[in-house]
Amino acid sequence: MSKKSGFRLGVYVFKDAEIIDYAAPYGVFSVARRLDPELDAFLVADSMRPIQTQAGLVVHPNYSFNDLPDMDAFLIPGGFGTRQETYNKRLHEFIKSLPETTLLTSVCTGSWIYGNMGLLDGIAATNRKEPDRIEKTNMGKVPIDRLAEIAPAAKISRARIVDSGRIITAGGIASGMEMGFHLLRRAGYEESFILEVARVMEYAKAYDNYKDDIEYFTK
Repeated sequence: MSKKSGFRLGVYVFKDAEIIDYAAPYGVFSVARRLDPELDAFLVADSMRPIQTQAGLVVHPNYSFNDLPDMDAFLIPGGFGTRQETYNKRLHEFIKSLPETTLLTSVCTGSWIYGNMGLLDGIAATNRKEPDRIEKTNMGKVPIDRLAEIAPAAKISRARIVDSGRIITAGGIASGMEMGFHLLRRAGYEESFILEVARVMEYAKAYDNYKDDIEYFTK
C-alpha cells in the first residue's frame, strides 16, 4: 500500500463521549506528527459550541458538520453519550454525506451508530467486551451483545481491531491506541514508522502484544 500524503483524521466529539476513546487515537496521531508533520487530526462536532465529554472534560471542536471538513477517516468514540448519538439523525446524515473514500471508524460503543444505520450488515465488527457494574447485572447488557442486537446482520468479532474495508471498529476503551496505529497502517506507513511512534510513546511492548489482534474481513 502506498503512503497517503497528508492523511487527515476527523474525530467526532459529543456530550458524554468517553475521553480515552477519542483522545487515544488523537494522541497517536499527535506523536506521529513529530515524524511526519503532514499528518493531521482534528475534532468535529454537530456545532462549534464547547462540548462536555465524560467526567466533565470540555473540548472545543475544530469543525462543525456544516464545515464539511476534508478527511481521510472519521472516528466515532463510545461513552454514555452514544445512547443518544445512536439515534442522532444529523450525525447519520453527516456520515452519509462523506465520500466513499473516507474510512468510517469507531472505538468501543461508537460502532452502535454504524450498526443502527445498517452499515454493518454483512460485515464484521466489534465492541467492548468487558462490562461495567451496571452492564453485568440483569438491568444491563455487555456492549458487544448490545451490538449484536442493534446489528443482527453483522458478524460479531471479539478481535481488538476489525478491518472490514471502509469500516474499521475497535473493541474496548483503550483500544483507541490500536485504532490510531492501525489508521497509520491504512494510511500506508511502514511498520518501522509505526514502531517508532510506539517507542516514543513508551508503548512498544503493548503495541507488540496487540498488533496481531486484528481481524481482516472481506465480503
